[in-house]
Amino acid sequence: MPVAALREEGAELRGLFYNPNIMPYTENVRRRETLEAWATREDLPLIVQDEYEPEAWLRNVAWRENQRCAPCLAQRLDRAAAVAKRGGYDYYSTTLLYSVRQKHELIKELGQAAGKRRGVKFLYRDWRPYWRQGIERSQEQEMYRQQYCGCIFSERDRYLNQARPARPELTA
Repeated sequence: MPVAALREEGAELRGLFYNPNIMPYTENVRRRETLEAWATREDLPLIVQDEYEPEAWLRNVAWRENQRCAPCLAQRLDRAAAVAKRGGYDYYSTTLLYSVRQKHELIKELGQAAGKRRGVKFLYRDWRPYWRQGIERSQEQEMYRQQYCGCIFSERDRYLNQARPARPELTA
């Protein structure tokens, strides 16, 4: 949805796939392949930096697993800003701003900081009003829809945070 809206405004766009947080590897491949197929259909030039190094990502968030989103987002936004700077782009942004489940203020803060550090402007837009429409479009196109953020902790949480039946008390 952000791509469609920005194109309506006349923006020339490039996509970037860089997600060192996605685990396991099969999930990473599925998401990359889904994006590549969609980008081809949409005639969106795509830069793929598929560096699958879970050890590096885990070291980045180690000992702060409950606050893992900030270092994870900072890593990914910094890479996007660096790619945008190298490519000579006027702005960079992230489709994470489309999700109703993401921390928008944190993304905005980290995106602006990475942009300042790298010398490229961060474009903040709240794309959440397009959430339902995007789901419908992806379902119409029979696209794979991810069930968790991507990291091993968010995969765990999607299962453990579900309501579970109470366990019977053990008696001695």
